[in-house]
Amino acid sequence: MNTPIDYPPVSPYLAVGDAAKAIVFYQAAFGATELFHMKMGDKIGHCELMINGTHFMLADEFPGMNKSPATLGGTAVTFCLIVADADAAIEKAVAAGAKLLRPAADQFYGFRSGSVRDPFGHEWMLQHILERLSPAEIQQRMDPTQSC
Repeated sequence: MNTPIDYPPVSPYLAVGDAAKAIVFYQAAFGATELFHMKMGDKIGHCELMINGTHFMLADEFPGMNKSPATLGGTAVTFCLIVADADAAIEKAVAAGAKLLRPAADQFYGFRSGSVRDPFGHEWMLQHILERLSPAEIQQRMDPTQSC
C-alpha cells in the first residue's frame, strides 16, 4: 500500500464530536495543514494533519470504535506544542474558540507556557523555550509545593 507520507513511530489520534469543525479549528488555532480526509457517510472517518512538522490524526466519534473527551467527561492527555511565542499562540487559540485554562507564565523548567482546552475537549500546553536547563538544574529549581 502506498501512503502519502512517511509515518512517524507515534502519531496521536484524536476522537472529536465534529471532525469537520475540528479541522477548521486546528487550522485557525495552530496553523495545522490537512493532508487528506475520508468520509464515512456524513462523518469524517479519518483525517491526517500536520502541525509544525508533527503528524496527527482525527476522526468523528463512532460508538464502539472511539470516544471523545465529551463522552468520557474529560481527558487524561495534554498535547504539548512548542511555539515561537506562547502568549501569542494562546491568544490565537482562544480567538479561534479554545478555552483558556492557564495563562502563559515563566516556569521553573525554563519554558514560558500556558494551556487551553479546544472546543472538542482536548487540552493543549503551548510553550516556548526561555532557557535550556539540564534535568539536574530543573530538579534543583523544582518546588514540591508548586504545580506545573
